[in-house]
Amino acid sequence: MIIRSELAETAAALNTAHMMCAAARTAPKTRGIDNIVTMILTDDDVKKLSQKMIELADGRESIIRDAGNVLGAKAVVMIGVKRETYGLNCGYCGHETCEECIAAKGACIFATTDMGIAIGSAVATASELKTDNRVMYSIGKIFREMDESGDEDIIWMGIPLSVSGKNPFFDRRRK
Repeated sequence: MIIRSELAETAAALNTAHMMCAAARTAPKTRGIDNIVTMILTDDDVKKLSQKMIELADGRESIIRDAGNVLGAKAVVMIGVKRETYGLNCGYCGHETCEECIAAKGACIFATTDMGIAIGSAVATASELKTDNRVMYSIGKIFREMDESGDEDIIWMGIPLSVSGKNPFFDRRRK
């Protein structure tokens, strides 16, 4: 059996995506509460995301540029955190109480910290597996607007993956 490079590289990217989701899931949590959510987009869903990014870019060149990067990705790993508070009324979010934070559509510092830890663990895994990647807020913003989360209120970030001779997510130029 001969496995050509395109098939092997796609399989490697998907394997990396699965390992990244595992790394995000098992990453340490600030309060021991697991509100992390992960998804993997491939094929038609990657194309749909890229098209929606262009459609909703509203003239933002950086989102249009990122849409091109997404279109060239073998897979996109989505890492999110449920927009919930942890009931401490600590004020770190800028609101007096957790209830005020929720009412203002704010973000709990502990939830977003957990998300950052999960993302860091995931991209470290990608790096160990020699898979090019880049964390992009623009992917998360547009994905959220696509309403792929069902009824849950989730803050998302996206990480496109590539296996190629040069990392396409760096040395990027705006059009």
